[in-house]
Amino acid sequence: MPEKLAIQEKQVLIPKEKALILWFDEVGIADIPLVGGKNASLGEMIQQLTPKGVSVPNGFATTAYAYRYFIESAGLEAKLREIFADLDVENLQNLRIKGKQARALILDTPFPRDLQAAIADAYDRLCDRYGDSTDVAVRSSATAEDLPDASFAGQQETYLNVHGCTSVLQCCHKCFASTFTDRAISYRQQRGFDHFEVALSVGVQKMVRSDLASSGVMFSIDTETGFKNAALITAAYGLGENIVQGAVNPDEYLVFKPTLKQGFRPILDKRLGTKDIKMVYDLGGSKYTKNLSVAPAERGKYALNDEEILQLARWAVQIEEHYSQVRGTYTPMDIEWAKDGNTGELFIVQARPETVQAQKSATVLRNYKLQGSSAVLATGRAVGEAIGQGKARVILDVHQIADFEAGEVLVTNKTDPDWEPIMKKASAIVTNSGGRTCHAAIIAREMGIPAIVGTGDGTKVLQNNQEITVSCAEGEEGKVYSGLVPFEIQETAIDNLPRTRTQILMNVGNPEEAFGLSAIPCDGVGLARLEFIIANHIKAHPLALIHFDELTDTSVKRQIAKLTALYKHKPDFFTDKLARGIATIAAAFYPNPVIVRMSDFKSNEYANLLGGRQFEPKEENPMIGWRGASRYYDPNYREAYALECKALKRVRDEMGLTNVIPMIPFCRTPEEGRKVLAEMAKHGLVKGENGLQVYVMCELPSNVIFADEFARVFDGFSIGSNDLTQLTLGLDRDSALVAHIFDERNEAVKRMVEIAIKAAKKYDRKIGICGQAPSDYPEFARFLVELGIDSISLNPDSVLKTLLDVAKVEASGTVMDLAAQVAKV
Repeated sequence: MPEKLAIQEKQVLIPKEKALILWFDEVGIADIPLVGGKNASLGEMIQQLTPKGVSVPNGFATTAYAYRYFIESAGLEAKLREIFADLDVENLQNLRIKGKQARALILDTPFPRDLQAAIADAYDRLCDRYGDSTDVAVRSSATAEDLPDASFAGQQETYLNVHGCTSVLQCCHKCFASTFTDRAISYRQQRGFDHFEVALSVGVQKMVRSDLASSGVMFSIDTETGFKNAALITAAYGLGENIVQGAVNPDEYLVFKPTLKQGFRPILDKRLGTKDIKMVYDLGGSKYTKNLSVAPAERGKYALNDEEILQLARWAVQIEEHYSQVRGTYTPMDIEWAKDGNTGELFIVQARPETVQAQKSATVLRNYKLQGSSAVLATGRAVGEAIGQGKARVILDVHQIADFEAGEVLVTNKTDPDWEPIMKKASAIVTNSGGRTCHAAIIAREMGIPAIVGTGDGTKVLQNNQEITVSCAEGEEGKVYSGLVPFEIQETAIDNLPRTRTQILMNVGNPEEAFGLSAIPCDGVGLARLEFIIANHIKAHPLALIHFDELTDTSVKRQIAKLTALYKHKPDFFTDKLARGIATIAAAFYPNPVIVRMSDFKSNEYANLLGGRQFEPKEENPMIGWRGASRYYDPNYREAYALECKALKRVRDEMGLTNVIPMIPFCRTPEEGRKVLAEMAKHGLVKGENGLQVYVMCELPSNVIFADEFARVFDGFSIGSNDLTQLTLGLDRDSALVAHIFDERNEAVKRMVEIAIKAAKKYDRKIGICGQAPSDYPEFARFLVELGIDSISLNPDSVLKTLLDVAKVEASGTVMDLAAQVAKV
């Protein structure tokens, strides 16, 4: 069939531009003017991606021509213009009246007979394919929809579980009227779209029986940081409207795209949502759908298994790659999916370009930072990375939005598009329910407003006129603080930065911050501490998990049981959480090296973990006691170290993140190093296999003095300036009594550093530094560069400043010649 022709009833060939109905497989992305963004996208996927394995339900669309034909044949434009003559979208009462009048005008005007016939005939043909009175979704699709700078998401109506020709016609009519919902009128006005230039197409699509299974939304980009290499998937039981509207707190899954494409299984994170309600078919009821409570046992399970998560992520990659190719520029995607409970099949039911992160500047870093603190009143999922503050305004009913004043913090249960006229005026948004892909989150990002969703009790704990600060600048958990906490905004230009011979690495401990930090130009991670992941995400002592049945403290046992409720085998909880934490940091900086220091808690710190007191000795000075390497091969701890090795092996072998380099801390002798490597090999981590390198911390005088021997055991060194200073000067860095002596710039410490660097160079081993000194003292960083150190790992807030300083030192020509260094050893 010629590209510009469409099949209508009686197989008459007519131009596409004059068709009343077009089937999805007749249209593509170039047909947005004919059938709107949503329907054009469905057609594009059915034509181009279904042959590649992406499943999309079929259907048909009324055209923009059909809408204009309806408006013109009934003489409605003049009447609508008269209604909008004195429109004022800032006046909510005026907006309500005008919208109601416009919708009533359209609903009171019957469709032309030929349009009714065309819709009825198309629905009959759909029933021929899927069965009598087939269930369909009827969705609006505006011709200005899903543009790169305006999503129009949710501005018009959607109807699910529609059966029978009469109902389909009624819903199509309601969709036409929804061109003039209050929210759509306001949205168009704000963005400069002419109300009469935008036409409405209606998509009629075979329903997926996700009411019997699950559904959700996924993005081919991290929605908060704009990190391009991750796909975010949300899932809840039942039809997908609850997730879009923010009525449920869904599960969240994060998948790393580059190694997924290589055939690995890189699920970086899985978060269990509450999923307390589900939308299902209202069979025989007065409405099309209804909400039911989800049984507690089902809430405590993930809505998707790993295979389904990975399948959806692969489709997200395919869809993103296709649209990027079609548009000629990188195009992250916002995608809706559904699982059929009858067949178990997954389907894509919508896809549109993501409109927020795609437009952000890649040359300027903007960071918000609190300058104080206060009582935390509520917490939830952070949306964006900004901070907002003002007086709280608690509104539980959309009909009360006229009470809202500009600059207030909107606090509500959830939002839908009817709330948008006031959302743009808010300094921040707080909701009880919803996840990172709900309506409140999407609109907050689009408007650049910080939001915290899924607090559970925000409307109860926050009071009208109470001054609050909403912080989304501290990782994935957003916090609502009492009062107006001071904060600052830092903007840094990152274009045209110099390249340095010395690698500039970053110290990263918190996986939740990793994607955001990866935007700071650097060469990788020089120190990823496992302690943060263990203390904040795992919380339990590894031996308490291994010997769960032997725990003597019943209170601790209950806490661990609750923490590990999803795991029959408790040690798997430790391995899973640790693997995901490491993998998230490794993914953020992939393919650059990420040096992961194996656990280095002291015995008193291990004792503070849940169940730890039962397994830890009491030491007089744990700072120089049973820590680091000496634990790993000890019969009293080696089974716990095995869990760390299993987690690391999973990251490298199953997720494909071979940029991870393990590093052994506090290794007193070369023999100890060999014992640790033997333990690692027992669990499949063999140095040299699959490119595995193993580094050692250079933080003891013995590491410096025996550098030649350690070089035979390990592939590289990382100077730990804190412990090296402590042990060179013979002081306890935890003791306030001798704190005034602790200084990495002490000449004795600097000589140890110099010897270590020269020895590593002589034996052709990489050497860097990951201690605090270069972050705190620019002169110490210059000293290291002049010695020709390979890398400097810094705290994130010191990276750019030190990078520029290092570039100056290297340009000055004061870096010591390598041959001269080796000759002096």
